[in-house]
This record gives sequence, C-alpha cells and structure tokens, in this order.
Amino acid sequence: MLEKIDIVKPTKIFLKDHPSLNELWLQNEIAKDPTILGLGELILKDKERIHPKAGRLDLLLQDPDTNKRYEVEVQLGKTDESHIIRTIEYWDIERKRYPQYEHCAVIVAEEITSRFLNVISLFNGFTPLIAIQINAYRINNNHFLVATKILDEMRLGLVDDDEEVTEVTDRNYWEKEKGTPKTIAIVDQVLDLVKLIAPGYELKYNKFYVGLAQNTITDNFIVFRAKKKFTRIEIRLEKSEDIESMIENEGLDIMEYDGKSGRYRLVLYPGDVEKHKDFISKLIAKSKGISDMNF
Repeated sequence: MLEKIDIVKPTKIFLKDHPSLNELWLQNEIAKDPTILGLGELILKDKERIHPKAGRLDLLLQDPDTNKRYEVEVQLGKTDESHIIRTIEYWDIERKRYPQYEHCAVIVAEEITSRFLNVISLFNGFTPLIAIQINAYRINNNHFLVATKILDEMRLGLVDDDEEVTEVTDRNYWEKEKGTPKTIAIVDQVLDLVKLIAPGYELKYNKFYVGLAQNTITDNFIVFRAKKKFTRIEIRLEKSEDIESMIENEGLDIMEYDGKSGRYRLVLYPGDVEKHKDFISKLIAKSKGISDMNF
C-alpha cells in the first residue's frame, strides 16, 4: 500500500509590503549564505560598500576559486530604471578599481518584468549581467527563499568560436607585417613540441593570431601572437597558484592571466623554447589533458 503523501501549498510573501522581512533582511540573508542566489559557492567580500559620489553597493561577492567578483544590487518589488543603472554603475566602478578580477553585475529583485528584461538584455551584450528573481514563501512559521535566474551572463566566445569569420592570412604576412622570421621561428619550435605530444597539428594564420588545427579541425588550445622582438603564446589552462609559481621559478616571462579566455600568457624570446622545452612540453601536455605526464 502506497504511503499517503500530503502536498503542502506555501503562502507567497510580498517582501516589499512586509513589516519586518524587508530589503535589509534580504540583504543579510544573502550575505550569510550567498549560495541562495544559485551562482555557486560564493563568499561575501563586502556589504554596503561605499562608492564616493555614487552611493553604496549592496553586496560584493566573490568566487574563491576563480577570483571572479559579483556586484549585487537588491531591490524589493519590481525592477526599475534607477536600479538597473545603479547596478551597472557599481559594476563599472569596481572593474576599473580592481582590473585584476573578472567582474559581473547582478540584479536581484522580487519581480523582473518583461519590459525591463528587454532593457537588461540590451545591456547584457556589453556588460556581463545576471538578473535573478527572488521570492519568499511561508509554511506555518517557516520562511524560505526561492531564487530563479531570469537572465544569465552572456559569455564571451573563445578565440576559435568565431573562426569561420576570421580573416585568413599567410606566413609571409606574419613574418613581414606582425613579426619577423625569428619570432615566427619560435612558433615553429612550439609547434614541434605540440606534435611530439599530439601528432597531426598544423598552424593556421589569421589576421590577429596564429592558431592551431588538428587534421584540418580548429583546436586553439594554444594561440600565438608574434611581435618584432618576441612571441606571446597563450595556452588554455585553469588558473592555479601552483602553475604560476612553477612558471615564475622556471624564469619565464609571464603576463597577467586572461580570465575571460582562461589562458596563461607567456612571452618567449629567441632561444627560450630550446632552454625551457621540457617545461613548455609539460604545459602543453597539461593543457591537452594528458595525465600520465608529471607536472
């Protein structure tokens, strides 16, 4: 015999009209447990963060693994113009003040209307923006919150996502216009290391970078940007303090990690590949997910 299951219907609470469950209460609940928003295991960095001449940012959250920061504005009731503008303004201030982090604006409201969803969608093409509708419910004396992501952040494409519209060039263009025969030789040397680990790769010369293809299929796990005196290689790897320490200990010239594309950027001069070929080979293997090579 099946066990009887009782369905309990919760009562929706309109926080904007509630005497005690107000905006400050909602902010504090999110601050105590940012996972409520459904954006992952975030931590609270600051609350009511003062921005001179711009007001106070409700919440600043951060992903401890990726160092991505979320500028969060909370509003009860429906979204309005000032709420959207204020959220984007705080995001802009934070990203300019702390450019070493990746930033995303987050609007949290009880109701995100279709009208303002259209407006927010327009901004999302230029500003990384997430819209979350959060609602409160009560069952007897227990209260709970339900967060629904109405608009997700528009992710920027990886370098090979627009390969079909990239202007194709040739080796001569890179040797004469962008780099030199010596800096393009660095590209050849790294390609030789790639082939030892994963055969079948060849270079693809595009206007803004030199990419890779395996058996004619684009696979830009490394891209090259040859200059007149050096070549910058950008290798796709998850950000890691261990990797950064190893690169620095190896004596290689490392630039700031590109969080948007998920790449380490190394500057190689003539002679560097030969000097560091074992280490560069390990980076290549790790990027390709070859686990039987110690790193």
